[in-house]
Amino acid sequence: MRDLIQTLRATLPFGVPEAQICSGNCQGCSRTLLDFLESELDDWERRLAAGERLGLSEFSRLIQTSHKVRRVLIRNGLLAAGD
Repeated sequence: MRDLIQTLRATLPFGVPEAQICSGNCQGCSRTLLDFLESELDDWERRLAAGERLGLSEFSRLIQTSHKVRRVLIRNGLLAAGD
């Protein structure tokens, strides 16, 4: 799970300025989705640091959520399809 969180933080544009994220034509709000996913990652980091163990369903849910956010970011031109 920690590897997944680290990979997501490294590959998704969490630190991109607002002006670059909200640059016009959007098919879903990239900023809102990135904020949501970042809060999920922060929550999981806190829970893991507290010693909580996750189940397969939680791991799968985070993967599904990150895939959905990534698809919107690709549609909005913030990520390339091969990234």
